[in-house]
Order: sequence, then C-alpha cells, then structure tokens
Amino acid sequence: MSETDPGQLPQAHQRPWPDLPHVRDMWSADEASRALGIEVLELGIEAGGPTPLGHARTRMEVGQAMVNGHDIAHGGYLFTLADSTFALACNATGQLTVAAGADITFVAPSRLGDVLVAEARERVRYGRSGVTDVTITRESDGAVIAEFRGRSRSLPPR
Repeated sequence: MSETDPGQLPQAHQRPWPDLPHVRDMWSADEASRALGIEVLELGIEAGGPTPLGHARTRMEVGQAMVNGHDIAHGGYLFTLADSTFALACNATGQLTVAAGADITFVAPSRLGDVLVAEARERVRYGRSGVTDVTITRESDGAVIAEFRGRSRSLPPR
C-alpha cells in the first residue's frame, strides 16, 4: 500500500515480487483492512535460513469509531491490525496461507489519534504450518501496545 492509497502495495514492493499476484489480490480485496485505513509500509522475504520467511509492516491511526467506553482503542481493532499484518507476512513467500489460530496480549493502552505500527515476522514454517509474531507499537514513542502470535496453515495448490 502507498501512503496515499491504502488499497495498494508500496511501489517499491510491486516490482520485486511480481510472482505474488495472490498477495496483491488478497490485499486489494481486503475491505476490512481498507475500511480501517491500514497501510502497508513494507513487505518482504528473508531468505537467509533453510526456509524463506515472510515479514510485513503496516500502520493504522486509531479513529473515533475505534475507541471503547474506557476511552482507549478497542482490542478488536488491535487484533485486526495484527491479523492483517500476519496475513501479509504469511503469504509473502508465495504460498497461499490462512490463519489456523492466534492470540494477543494487550500490553499498554492506545488512544484516539495514536498511530500504530504493526511488524510481523514469520518465525518458523514446518510442513504446511507456521508461527508468526506481530508486535504493535505506538509510532510516536515506540511503546509496545500489543504482542500477537499467529499460527498459520498453507493451503494445497488450487
């Protein structure tokens, strides 16, 4: 995605991964992430180990509709930010992958107007399964807001 159009992947990442049309298609069709204004900042593959692993970084501003009765960001929106970033990282290596499960730990509150950055890194893939960690931080001070761990499952080719 670009900063001007949340529905697009960043220009720098459109050319290096031309073989990942399903990632672009997945993101372009993701109405939930678009409605929340989630922007893709980075999408890539770390190929240094025995198995290529994906990573992604996104950003979202906490809007009025995202604040709960305690005047803090609703956890469901934080989960969605993490889950969307998880999906990008899991699919970056080119294999169609979906969530098998996930959990989140809320570390600190976030408030209206906070800009949050989510960074996802695949930790391991084994067979058709994988584990990906996502850290959500507040952009202004780097404070950790939440930690998410997702479990993924790659689908057989269609």
